[in-house]
Amino acid sequence: MKLQLSRKAYRFLGTLDAKQYRQVVRKIFALLRDSHPTDSKELKGSPFRRVDAGEYLIVYRLEKDIVKITLVGKRNDGEVYKKLERL
Repeated sequence: MKLQLSRKAYRFLGTLDAKQYRQVVRKIFALLRDSHPTDSKELKGSPFRRVDAGEYLIVYRLEKDIVKITLVGKRNDGEVYKKLERL
């Protein structure tokens, strides 16, 4: 499996404190081992899936052998889904 981060996801990771950064990046790398973990959910009506990493939400999709991280954002913030709709 390969990993691809969108520009938005990459920028968001740069804004995180060290502890949250490690937590989110650990979860992202775990997706390379298991792209459908038990805590992931398919987003209705789209090719995306989501998984939680602490208080953050990771939105991704799978294309062949590539895990594409589309967005990372606060879990309880509806803004993540609004950004996803704009893509």
